Amino acid sequence: MTIKNKIKMLIFQAVKKAHKNGELPSSDFPVSDFSGIELEEPKMSAHGDFSSNMAMVMASTQKMAPRKIAQAVIKNLENSEGIIDKIEIAGPGFINFFTGPGAWYPVLKDVHEAGDKYGAPDIGAGKKIQIEFVSANPTGPLHVGHGRGAAVGDSVANILSFCGYDVQREYYINDSGRQINTLGKSVFLRYQELSGKDIDFPEDHYKGDYIKEIAETILKQKNHEIINLDQDQAVEYCARFAAGKILNSIKQDLEDFGVRFDNWFSEQTLFDSGKVAEIINSFKNEGVIYEKDQALWFKTSDFGDEKDRVVVRSNSQTTYFASDIAYHRNKYERGMEKVIDVWGADHHGYIPRMTASILASGRSKDQFAVILVQLVNLLRGGAPVAMSSRAGEFITLKDVVDEVGADAARFIFLTRHYESKLDFDLELAKKKTNDNPVFYVQYVHARISSILAKGQEQGITDIKWKEDAVKLLKEPEDIALIKALARYPEAVEAAGRLMEPHRITYYLMELSSAFHAYYNKHKVLTENPDLTLGRLYLVLAVKKVIKNGLNLLGVSAPEKM
Repeated sequence: MTIKNKIKMLIFQAVKKAHKNGELPSSDFPVSDFSGIELEEPKMSAHGDFSSNMAMVMASTQKMAPRKIAQAVIKNLENSEGIIDKIEIAGPGFINFFTGPGAWYPVLKDVHEAGDKYGAPDIGAGKKIQIEFVSANPTGPLHVGHGRGAAVGDSVANILSFCGYDVQREYYINDSGRQINTLGKSVFLRYQELSGKDIDFPEDHYKGDYIKEIAETILKQKNHEIINLDQDQAVEYCARFAAGKILNSIKQDLEDFGVRFDNWFSEQTLFDSGKVAEIINSFKNEGVIYEKDQALWFKTSDFGDEKDRVVVRSNSQTTYFASDIAYHRNKYERGMEKVIDVWGADHHGYIPRMTASILASGRSKDQFAVILVQLVNLLRGGAPVAMSSRAGEFITLKDVVDEVGADAARFIFLTRHYESKLDFDLELAKKKTNDNPVFYVQYVHARISSILAKGQEQGITDIKWKEDAVKLLKEPEDIALIKALARYPEAVEAAGRLMEPHRITYYLMELSSAFHAYYNKHKVLTENPDLTLGRLYLVLAVKKVIKNGLNLLGVSAPEKM
């Protein structure tokens, strides 16, 4: 149990005891257990290590002044473990708790004993969760926006797994419908052009050098065979060939980015297996899908959407919504207790209809969640990078990874909440300075590795808990660093509950800042053997937590830089 939770427990027990003794009149407390007690870390050290507004929250039910409630709580608080050095009542009734250095030393032991499991809360309890992310159409290379979605989805999956969930990562391949047909037409037109035929290339078709390169490959393999086929057959062949080739490139780009999926799910299989027709017929029989204007409509308005949505058009063509309904039904049929989709922010309007289809299937609202990822503004030295989607020219994820590396790309993608737009400066990402956030954090791990290596050269190979050595960690920077380590479990749990990986990034920046401040003021390897051992025990704990946090983000922890 963390120090924070121990103090919460002491407060809760004191409140119960004060009521039993008649010092608090009502048993109607605002919380049912200690976890509901508010305990914050004040911004000013003069206000203690922790502060609670419990007395003010209880004032209405106790019919007492908050300061009197605070006095009753303090009077009945049993400090058996000696965690608390001093308690003060401030302002209208804040209770401020001051701890001594000895309260924090066990944190170091916790870090070393737990190792790579330090800070792992079992909030998942084995619950099966699927997170589907990236899922870009196989019609072109992944761009930087896909890269941010990949970093977010993969990190959320890492964090949820660390929190005890049984997590499956999935990529949904949109290999059916109009866009694939347009891809086939685009490649076939370039193929015809390469075969010497004059073509008129439509504005709404896929441009870019990759289309021409695929057409060149087909020409080399098939010569002029394709041009002699019926046009529909030629387009179909070009579409399947191109989609397969592009998908293989997507898989490789994601692999190079450190992203691996447990399952690649084809949209086309939903049609081939009859799952789309099956779900439509099922909902028709239930009266959830109805016919109007020769089309089939889903009663999404009955489940919170602003209006009903078409699932089969009047020309008998299904919409993307139809296959998405079947796909999400399939996810739950595979045993998923919760489904998480990671989408681009431009899909915000799609959430209500998707939620409606899940509710109509008998699932609850909390069994479905959508993470919306905002756009990335690509910069170079502070200036926007010129791109032309009209000409099919854009910076791909591969371009970024090749230039700055997967570690820098992933970390920077996660430096802000995914609902906020992100400026990604390519030049900054390559800098070997503290201005580069990933360098700032990774350097701490490498620096500590160097310190430990020097310690080994001096014969210090067994770094372990020694009470006399740890007790020498009395400097304010010593304690500040241990306090930073103590905050890691709370950061992980919040990141897991809220599915917000940027909380880990923020935490690692704060821990790194505490280490840099420490290292600039204090030597680790000193003339005092016990002090040296204590400080090595401390910085080794920092190294372990830095590595653990970077692992959750899918970023490496280098020994040298």
